Amino acid sequence: MEHRTLDELSRVADTGPLPEARPRMSRRERLERWASLLESFDGRLLPLERIEFVPWHERMHMRRDSSPLVVAFNDPVLREEGLASDEFGAALDFFGLTQGQGHRLLCDCHYHGGMTGKETAERLRVIAGGGIVGLLWRQVRQLAAKWVG
Repeated sequence: MEHRTLDELSRVADTGPLPEARPRMSRRERLERWASLLESFDGRLLPLERIEFVPWHERMHMRRDSSPLVVAFNDPVLREEGLASDEFGAALDFFGLTQGQGHRLLCDCHYHGGMTGKETAERLRVIAGGGIVGLLWRQVRQLAAKWVG
């Protein structure tokens, strides 16, 4: 091993300070960013088809053009944060979703008529806020605050 002084190394290499690592987004921040992207999306969204009937190993690789997963993956910020693809399994991992949450959010059996960005964003925000129990609890607290105040 050859020893060199810092001055010698600085002539052949960048010896400045390392760039500061950007703080990673929290799960809630990732979900909220996705919800905002969907809310402002004005194109046609298509749900995944019959998620519950697809074998697990195939389900993890499910994708569909114009799905909410494509909207998320097209965002450079979410990709930089680590979203690996527009497949169902990658989204579950990255956004910290259970298979049940992913199913309720993305499967065609939960969308009668069209799938809108606004509706999907609302569902994402329910998940981000602790699910339906969290939503109900917030509503109870809001009603109680109105009643008391």
